[in-house]
Amino acid sequence: MRRRQAIWVSMLLPVTLAVSQAQAPSADEVARRVDARDTGRDSRLEMTMRLFDRQGRVRERALVVQAMRAQGREGDRMLVRFQSPTDIRGTGFLVWEHPDADDERFLYLPALGRVRRIAGAETQESFVGSDLTYEDIGGRELDHYTYTLVQGPSAWTGPDGQSHPVWHLESRARAADAAYPRVVSVVRQDILMIVAADIFNRRNEREKSYEVRALRQFDGIWTATGLSMVNHGQRTRTELTVTTARYNLGLTAAAFTRRALETP
Repeated sequence: MRRRQAIWVSMLLPVTLAVSQAQAPSADEVARRVDARDTGRDSRLEMTMRLFDRQGRVRERALVVQAMRAQGREGDRMLVRFQSPTDIRGTGFLVWEHPDADDERFLYLPALGRVRRIAGAETQESFVGSDLTYEDIGGRELDHYTYTLVQGPSAWTGPDGQSHPVWHLESRARAADAAYPRVVSVVRQDILMIVAADIFNRRNEREKSYEVRALRQFDGIWTATGLSMVNHGQRTRTELTVTTARYNLGLTAAAFTRRALETP
């Protein structure tokens, strides 16, 4: 059973049409459906990352994200590789999901020529200086959170200007030391995609917000091609733009090994 879930950062987990709106699911069921949505057997996304500091200055990075759904007793796999600029080129991030154990995360830093394991306590820290966390990118254990459907606007206006029915799903971390113990996500009912979210810190202040700004279908699969994560406390912003997305390429486990991580 899959248990890994990037509950608000859905740009790496695109979806297809799924659920009948006539149903009235529970909060746990909504969370499970978001987690189990069809993302193809595997995928390869090329994208740009733009980092805005509090003065509005911008740094731009190019990266490729490959993913493969669970096969047999193995869980999902994901490999992120930065291609430019020079100071981050070759840096890689590898995630191994384990259905019956904690996920493993590895960061490869070419300047040091070594792989560093990301410990569980680090998963809510910044991912390579961006406003995203390692957990945002690599996903989180579904049962590490509790879920509640909360009141909110029943419709979300998409980038196309059309209105879409949504659920408002609150996720609360079971761990008392979580850096972001509460998230309220806006879930589009028809495609089970998280299209917006507010992320709260331990003081229950809204520290970050996530928004999908562009949607497109590749190979029949809905993909968030433009999104942003804003850190209101730091007054910074990270934007991701997907330029190319391909699905069902026939990737194998060999593309997601430690050796593959260390081989740009």
